[in-house]
Order: sequence, then C-alpha cells, then structure tokens
Amino acid sequence: MKEFHIINGPNLNLLGKREPSIYGTATFEDFLQALQAQFADIAHIEYFQSNHEGALIDKIQEVGFSCDGIVLNAGGYTHTSIALRDAISAIISPVVEVHISNVYAREEFRHHSYLSAVCKGVIAGMGLHGYTFALQYLHLHHKLLPAK
Repeated sequence: MKEFHIINGPNLNLLGKREPSIYGTATFEDFLQALQAQFADIAHIEYFQSNHEGALIDKIQEVGFSCDGIVLNAGGYTHTSIALRDAISAIISPVVEVHISNVYAREEFRHHSYLSAVCKGVIAGMGLHGYTFALQYLHLHHKLLPAK
C-alpha cells in the first residue's frame, strides 16, 4: 500500500471558519476523512498541519525519503520561504503544491511561489478537490516509476 502525506501550513487549521467566501465552510478534518475513505484501497494518507515554518521543514525532511508522495499547501509560506523550497529540493519523494483558492486571481504578492519550481506540479483554485487531484496524480506517478 502506498503512503502519502498531506502537509498544510499556516492558518489552514482555520478552514471552515476563515474567510468562507474564499476557502469554503468545510473543515479540513471532515474533508480528510472522506479523502482517506476514497483512497482506502490504494493508499494510507497521513496528515500534518503547523503554523510554524520549522515544523513544516522538519516534517518534510522526516517523511520525504520514505513516502510515495507529499501534497503540500504551504499557505503564506509559499510566497516567502526559501527554506521550504530547500527542504523540498533535498528530498526524493515527489511533492505537489496545492492552493485551495486561485492565487492568481488574488493579491499580486500571491502570484509568486518559491516552491513551484521544485515541485512536480501545482494545483490552484479547485477548492479542497485540489488535494484529491494531487493524490490522484501521485498515485499515477508512482505507478509509472520503476520499483525503488
């Protein structure tokens, strides 16, 4: 069975409460249960969230040499963190960058990501479904790779 990790950054613990017109009213925990059920036959999905940059880096380093893929929503650190970029560059597990909102339809400072160039791909503006699409890609990507 494959092992995927979803890592969420700052303020994503407030989903369901924070700016519902942008992020919706569902909590991530409720969505995660449905996601885990959807992928139950093919993957084990672990979840981690932190508002602290160092904790996100520690988690990426912890799982990034052994899991089959990481779905990363770094929140505001996407636009500011070279340290997260370096952590992604250092690991061997593929990473897909996800944004719930369409960052390109928002403030200009959100249009630049330090992470995109070192990720396998970017999904933005698809709401929570972006996580599903990222996991589907990682599942397909893993099937196409030769055995380690």
